[in-house]
Amino acid sequence: MISTKGRYAIRVMIDLAEHDNGSYVPLKDIAARQDISKKYLEIIVKDMVSGELVKGTSGKGGGYRLLRKPEEYTIGEIIELMEGPFAPVACLAEGAKPCPRASACQTLPLWAEYDNLTHDFFYSRHLSDLLKD
Repeated sequence: MISTKGRYAIRVMIDLAEHDNGSYVPLKDIAARQDISKKYLEIIVKDMVSGELVKGTSGKGGGYRLLRKPEEYTIGEIIELMEGPFAPVACLAEGAKPCPRASACQTLPLWAEYDNLTHDFFYSRHLSDLLKD
């Protein structure tokens, strides 16, 4: 399940893309347009800055902006930054130790297929796909 943090991060990214005029977009403006608490957005954009999705600056003319073009961001990378890996079970997580039951596990193919479906779905969608024409 995708939490509000992940969903709101996508909304922030869309807002930044739609209001990109070369300058920084104030967080208070994003909060007002998206009807999200500014305090909650501060937590979200802090992670987005750390994850190098956006750049922020403070002071007069401050705010946030995208570091790349909207078509260069996948929805998958945004969600994984905010939510963690998509892996539905621990044995499929990146860097997981090999499971001693893998060869006998009757459910592993099910989880692997689900993992591939969700990964491929979100990584085949780009931020630009969500922008209004």
